[in-house]
Amino acid sequence: AGHSLGEYSALVAAGVLTLAQAAPLVRLRAAAMQQAVPVGSGAMAAILGLDAAKVIAVCAEVTGANGQNEQEVVEAVNFNDPSQTVIAGSKAAVERACEVLKAAGAKRALPLPVSAPFHSSLMRPAAERLREALAATALAAPQIPVVNNIDVSVQGDADAIRDALFRQAFGPVRWVECIEKLKALGASHIVECGPGKVLAGLVRRIDPELASAAIYDPASLAQAKELLA
Repeated sequence: AGHSLGEYSALVAAGVLTLAQAAPLVRLRAAAMQQAVPVGSGAMAAILGLDAAKVIAVCAEVTGANGQNEQEVVEAVNFNDPSQTVIAGSKAAVERACEVLKAAGAKRALPLPVSAPFHSSLMRPAAERLREALAATALAAPQIPVVNNIDVSVQGDADAIRDALFRQAFGPVRWVECIEKLKALGASHIVECGPGKVLAGLVRRIDPELASAAIYDPASLAQAKELLA
């Protein structure tokens, strides 16, 4: 499994995409997302210390208060751990949701230093551009199962994988469920491969029974080898 953009890394690791195929797709995805909304008009925030159901309800309440204006939305987009949910949408709606969520008991509502409201419905135009590129990209059968973000399912069919990547661009990253799915499929150890150890920390908060590690430098690689020995 891969978190958000990391789903492309997971598909490369599984042999579905080559690195040469994935790089231009990722570049297009980033550019299209940036162009989908005017700079400064979107925002994201991490909500800490409140359950996901309450965050979803408040986002729906704030969005509903904006009437039929489809550009003034706020949505729960990253379910990172049981008490950390990221919201995204228009700047004003995100700011209003943060106020309501703090009043509802959230410990913190942290604005994120991002350039667009990733994974929100405002990214639909970007997803349409991505879908065209995916349609022109040949995908191989997965050599290992990959749990996708949008459905928390394992897809083997090329068209189903393309569709999941398309919908993931404007849909939520269901990371808590992805980790639960990996455990249900038999995983006992989760190793993060990337520039840091954020995901390994999330795994520990999602399910302390899972052994987790992160590989981001030679020392952490050695530690991960010991964990897996």
